[in-house]
Amino acid sequence: MPERHISYVNPCVKYVMFAFNFLFWVLSGAIVGAGLYALADRWRTGGIFAKADLFQILIDIPVMMVIVGVVVFVVSTAGCVGALRENTCLLKLYSGCLLIFLLAELGLAICALIYPHIIIGVVDKQLTDAVIKDYREKPDLQNLIDFTQIEFGCCGLTERYGYHDWSKNEYFMCNESNPSVERCAVPYSCCKTNGLDLESTFVNVMCGYNVQKMSDSEARKRIYTTGCIPAITTWATMNLNIIGGVAIGAAVLQLIVLYLSRKLRNEIWRQKQLWEYEY
Repeated sequence: MPERHISYVNPCVKYVMFAFNFLFWVLSGAIVGAGLYALADRWRTGGIFAKADLFQILIDIPVMMVIVGVVVFVVSTAGCVGALRENTCLLKLYSGCLLIFLLAELGLAICALIYPHIIIGVVDKQLTDAVIKDYREKPDLQNLIDFTQIEFGCCGLTERYGYHDWSKNEYFMCNESNPSVERCAVPYSCCKTNGLDLESTFVNVMCGYNVQKMSDSEARKRIYTTGCIPAITTWATMNLNIIGGVAIGAAVLQLIVLYLSRKLRNEIWRQKQLWEYEY
């Protein structure tokens, strides 16, 4: 007859599961906090979701941080508590969510490989207006766009229009009725000097003024004229091995954690059966 002191629950599996999920629990909490802080700061300035539709709200950086952070927080909490308290219901919920995430990532990767032009087209159509129009309204979005344009040497988003995408912004709109001093300009981050004055360390925010009035050959001497979507696509193509390796590594890690969660759940069931047998 089996003895009651026998334990089928492997403590290594249990505490590795707990430690892994505790790490993501803390990280997700920090992401939610940062997102809420950004939303609160925007609320104080009165610029929260001004003139925004549902799609623009969903792709808003702080909102995305809060949504992703809350989802990861809930799932990692289920993993932490399920492992620590040996709760099979929470572990089952955790395994199911992890499997859904893995399948969704796999589906997106397959779509990106098979239908890249369709995905790029959707991004062109859906993101350009929302991102360009809100450039001055949302400081966090402005910082992200400036960082992207500097790092990838691009200006605007689309392949077709490139730096002329900035005409969709009310400040940079290139028509005679626009009273803005930045009429026909582009952000300083489009400049090939990254806005830095060669004779000083100050940022020259006027380096992109009036470039939309110039010919492409003239503008190309001062700014990057390629849109950021094709620039990022080119970068991704050139670094496909690294991106693929990181993606495969993340998928393998998820599979390992999924295996550990199922293994721990089976061990808990086996332990419960032992106790029921003894009684």
